[in-house]
Amino acid sequence: MKIVVIGGTGLIGKKLVGNLQRAGHEVIPASPNTGVDTLTGKGLAEVLTGADIVVDVANSPSFEDSAVMYFFETAGNNIAVAEKAARVKHHVALSVVGTEKLQDSGYFRAKLVQENIIKASGIPYTIVRATQFFEFLTSIAYSATEGETVRLSSALFQPMSAEDVASILATITLQQPVNGIVDIAGPQKISLHDAVAAALAANQDNRKMIRDEQAAYFGMMLNDQSLTPQGSAHFGKQTLQDWLASA
Repeated sequence: MKIVVIGGTGLIGKKLVGNLQRAGHEVIPASPNTGVDTLTGKGLAEVLTGADIVVDVANSPSFEDSAVMYFFETAGNNIAVAEKAARVKHHVALSVVGTEKLQDSGYFRAKLVQENIIKASGIPYTIVRATQFFEFLTSIAYSATEGETVRLSSALFQPMSAEDVASILATITLQQPVNGIVDIAGPQKISLHDAVAAALAANQDNRKMIRDEQAAYFGMMLNDQSLTPQGSAHFGKQTLQDWLASA
């Protein structure tokens, strides 16, 4: 099959492309680096010609409210139009667990708009909602840093490695569309505070960690259900401890 991976040169995209190629498929990474711009539509019709499946793992280059909304809304509409013309049989999109519960964030409002565009497109689809990646723990720390202090709540989350994201995503891509949402997550629940503290310690980062239940996560208040799957889910294999040991 011909599979186009939008965002195929990024963290998840590169791993996904490799997984699908090793499974014997023709896989085309599509990004501005390869001449495909989903915001302007440049190269989109051409790369989708003959495509059986499209997987969208692209992310906005800016998380500012208006910029991220523009990215996901514009790209989502352009992709949907091009897919319909190309008669794509399955659209797979990477989203985030808990998106509908995190609408105080401009980023998650934009992701929900993206999901709704996919649902309304008429293209058979699977939306894969993943939990946070181990690779972003230091970014979470940075967002919560004041001086030399990192304040984070102990709300549970269930992070996973980029390798596991790409592996599970490859499997789902090759299955029939579910026309719905599939959650994927790491193998263990851990508090946000403890996971970031472990990542900083592994990097010999001496910032002081403070457990603060009123600390916001990218502007949002969390509870134990905010960032964890609440129903059935596919689980990765790599624990945080394993990932830190191999990083």
